[in-house]
Amino acid sequence: MTEVQTAAESTARCWSRKIADTILGECNAQGDHEFVLQRWAYVPGMLLMAMARAGLLHEEPCYLSYMQRHMDTFIGEDGSICSYTLEEYNLDQINQGKNLFQLVREIGEERYAKAAHLLAVQLVGHPRTSEGGFWHKKVYPYQMWLDGLYMASPFLAEYARVFERPDLMDEAAHQLLLIERKTRDPRTGLLYHGWDESREQEWADSVTGLSSHFWSRAMGWYAMAVVDCLEHFPVDHPKRGTIIGIFQRLCQALARVQDQKSGLWYQVLDQGGRKGNYLEASGSCMFVYAMAKGLRLRYLEPSFEEIMLKGYEGILTHLAQEDERGVHLHGICHGAGLSKDRNGSYDYYVSEAVVSDAPMGVAPFLLASLEVERYGDERK
Repeated sequence: MTEVQTAAESTARCWSRKIADTILGECNAQGDHEFVLQRWAYVPGMLLMAMARAGLLHEEPCYLSYMQRHMDTFIGEDGSICSYTLEEYNLDQINQGKNLFQLVREIGEERYAKAAHLLAVQLVGHPRTSEGGFWHKKVYPYQMWLDGLYMASPFLAEYARVFERPDLMDEAAHQLLLIERKTRDPRTGLLYHGWDESREQEWADSVTGLSSHFWSRAMGWYAMAVVDCLEHFPVDHPKRGTIIGIFQRLCQALARVQDQKSGLWYQVLDQGGRKGNYLEASGSCMFVYAMAKGLRLRYLEPSFEEIMLKGYEGILTHLAQEDERGVHLHGICHGAGLSKDRNGSYDYYVSEAVVSDAPMGVAPFLLASLEVERYGDERK
């Protein structure tokens, strides 16, 4: 192990604790009543999952209880989920359900399993494209977005493992492979943000149905989805090797567009240096997380270590900051999507607000720090 590697992994350990403590500090400062996450949604779900993982790695009960306390505000005794409606058929609403599996393991109350079953029922009956791809939402007919793969597929894969449903493991594999085949650009190897099978949307190419650009966070969602799904696949699953192969191919494409000076990735991945483009935090954190986990679980070749560590160092050097209030993360795209007024153009992606300390970036930052640390620990 080189001195650079040792320093990066030690730094990750320091930062993962500091990020988690900052999140707890914000909660304590505002009070549970004010800070409780008010809606069952994908961003709070990712933040809770990151805190729970920090609790497991650092053996800190306060991090774990943070997740349980907030989840318990939504889960009824009968397994119902407050503010969730199955008939909305929205993949975003699945993501927070990933926290249920740890509650099933650690607490064992039947209501957590019932809530997981409810979300699985949504996915079994979810509206689909002609080849079985999940629509991103009922209100987005025949559209697949990269975002949705992270929201639903890792939940589906873990549900399949925990509740012994191999058919749903096959479903998770199908979703990952289908969208990669539909959205991959053969020239760059990057994936377009969305695909409209009907070719009716204003943002969709009239021939291919694809959106126009490679949005950093969209590819981050997909990269995280792949490594999080693979963790649950049995080693003899017939699609496991193919999915590992497309993950390595994806990371090769990301390596080609990594900014060599900073180690970060741009908001529009293949347009580095173009006016208005910027080095974006959430996507960069997601790529580091996916690569670090891929290296730890040997889905990636060791040559990706340098790319991953350079990316993590870039986050700490250029985007992270500390003061008396804790850790801050800058350069986070507040949000982006595809619709009539979100046309997927270059100008659209670089016009969305850029913010600091939003959970959309802080959660992947914590996840990335934890994975860099685990990678180092398990290599010793």
